[in-house]
Amino acid sequence: MDVANKATRIDLFNFSTRPMRAFHMTWFSFFLCFFAWFGIAPLMAVVRDELHLTKEQVGNTIIASVAITILARLLIGWLCDRIGPRLCYTGLLIVGSIPVMGIGLAHDYETFLFFRLLIGGIGGAFVITQYHTSVMFAPNCVGTANATSAGWGNLGGGVTQMIMPLVFAGFVALGYNDAWSWRLSMVAAGAVCAIAGVLYFFLTTDLPDGNFKELRAQGKIRSGAQVSGTFLLAAKDYRVWALFVIYGACFGIELTINNIAALYFKDYFDLGLKTAGLVAGLFGLMNIFARTTGGMIGDRFGASGGLRARVRWLFLAVFIEGIALMAFSRMDVLPVAIGTMIVFSLFVQMSEGATYSVVPFINKKALGSVAGIVGAGGNLGAVSAGFLFRAEDLKWPTALLILGVLVTFASFSALLVRFSKEAEAEAKIEHDKALADRAAEARARPAGWTWPALPELVRVVKPMDVLRVYLGAALAIKGIYFIMNLQELEKLSGVLGNFDTVTAWYVVFAHAVGGSALMLGIATRVAAGLNISVLLGAIFLVHSPQGLFANNEGLQFTLFVLFSLLLLFWRGSGRFSLDHMLRQNRGEGEVGPAPAV
Repeated sequence: MDVANKATRIDLFNFSTRPMRAFHMTWFSFFLCFFAWFGIAPLMAVVRDELHLTKEQVGNTIIASVAITILARLLIGWLCDRIGPRLCYTGLLIVGSIPVMGIGLAHDYETFLFFRLLIGGIGGAFVITQYHTSVMFAPNCVGTANATSAGWGNLGGGVTQMIMPLVFAGFVALGYNDAWSWRLSMVAAGAVCAIAGVLYFFLTTDLPDGNFKELRAQGKIRSGAQVSGTFLLAAKDYRVWALFVIYGACFGIELTINNIAALYFKDYFDLGLKTAGLVAGLFGLMNIFARTTGGMIGDRFGASGGLRARVRWLFLAVFIEGIALMAFSRMDVLPVAIGTMIVFSLFVQMSEGATYSVVPFINKKALGSVAGIVGAGGNLGAVSAGFLFRAEDLKWPTALLILGVLVTFASFSALLVRFSKEAEAEAKIEHDKALADRAAEARARPAGWTWPALPELVRVVKPMDVLRVYLGAALAIKGIYFIMNLQELEKLSGVLGNFDTVTAWYVVFAHAVGGSALMLGIATRVAAGLNISVLLGAIFLVHSPQGLFANNEGLQFTLFVLFSLLLLFWRGSGRFSLDHMLRQNRGEGEVGPAPAV
C-alpha cells in the first residue's frame, strides 16, 4: 500500500499529529495487552498450589497461553488489510478483555486451561501495532518506530512480573484470601484493556490522511475488494517464512521466558515469590531500550548498505542471542545468572527490532498479512519451546540449553531473505525522499554525527562519556546486589511504612534498568533523574540519622555519586551515545531529533 504523508521522524512529545498519536496509542495499548496476557504468570505459584497443578499441567497452560495467538495473528493481519488498524485494535481490546477477567471464574485445571487459552488471543495486538506504525512512518525511521512501539509494548511482560504480585498483595491487605486476590487482580487488568479499546477508537486514524472508509470512498486507497488475496500473496513468498522462523527464534523465546522466568528463579535459586518476580521482570524491562536499539541499528545499516545490510544485522543479532541463551542456561550462581540473563535479553529484543525493520519492505501490497504471518512465527516458536518445559524428566536448564542451540541454527534463516535490484532501488528512492522531506521541515538542524574511526575515538570520547558508562555499570551491578538482598533493602526503606516494598522495587528498577540505560546513553537524563531521587532518599532517610556531616564513608560516596548524576542530568548524554544518534539529522536513515533526554 502506497501511503502519503508519512512521518519522517519520531517527535516523542508531540501528540498533535496523527502519526505520533497512533505511535503512542499503539505502544500503550500493546503494553496493556501484554500486561494482561502474562498477568497470571508471576502468580502461578499461588495458582499452582490452589488448583493442585502438576508440572505437566503448568507446562500445558504455558503452551495454551501462546497457542491461539498463532491463529489470532494470522487473522488480524488479514483484517488490518481490509478494515484498518483502528477498528481492529478497538475490537481486540474490548473482546480480549472478557477472558482476561473471566479467568477469575476458573475453579480447576480444565477451566483454568480454557481461559488461559482464550487470553492468548489478545497477543494478536502485536500485528496491529506493527501495521499501524508501518503505515504512519517513512522508510528512514520505520524500523525504529516499529521497534520502539513493540518494545515498549513488550515492556508489559516485564512490568506485570513486578506489578501483579503487588496488586495481589494489595487485595490480600484488603482482607481477601489468596484465591480471591489473584482472581480480582486479573479482573482489574482486563477492565483497563476494555477502557483502552474505547480510547483507541476516538484518538487514532488508520492512515496519516484519515480512515480506510473515508479514503476508499475518495478513491485514494484500494477498496476492500482490491485487497482480497493478500494473505495468499504473502504466503507464497519464501522470505516471509524465513522471517517466520527468525521471529520464532527471538519473540518465541521471549514469550517462553516471560512464562517460566519467575518459576525458574523460584525453583532453581530458592527465591521468594516477590524476589523471583522482580528478577523475572528485569528480562522484560530491557524492552525500554533494547528493541528500539535493534530497530535503530537496522535503520542505520539500511541507510548505508540498503536492504541487504538490514538482513545482515538481523542474522548477527539472532546468532549472538543463541550464544547468550546457551551461556545463561549454564549459570548456577545467582548474580552471574542475572547478569547473563540481561545480556541475553538485550539480544533477544534487539533481534525482534531487527526483524521488523525488514518486514515493511517485503511486500507493501500485503503488509498486514506479512506482519501477521511473521508475528505468528513468534507464537509457534513459543508453543514449540513450551513442550520442553512440560516434560517431567527434562530439567529446565537443559531445556534452555537446547533452545539456545536451536536459536543459533535458526539465525542462518535470515540469510535466505534477499531483495531484487528493483526493490533495493525503490527502497533507496523512498528513503532519499523521506530525508528530503525531513530536511525541508527542519533545515536549521545541525549536521550529524557518524561513528568515529578508531584513531578518532580518543578525540570523540570525553571524560564525561567514560564516567557515564562506568557509573551506569556500577549502578546496574548495585541493582543486581539489591535483588539478592531484597530484605535488606526493604529494611532500609522501612521508614516509609507500608510503602517499603514499593520503595525497594523502585530502587532496584532505578539502579538495574536506569544504570543499563546510562551505559548505553539512552534516555540519559531520565535514567539519571531516577537515580538522583534514590540517592537523595539514601542521604536523608538512611545517612541522616547518623548526621549529615558525620565521619561516614558511605555518605561521602553517596554524595559523590549524586554529584556525578547531577552533572549527567545537567550535561546530557554527550556525543558518544544513542541519545545523540537519535537527535541528529545525519541524512542517513535517522529517526530525527529525539526529545531532550
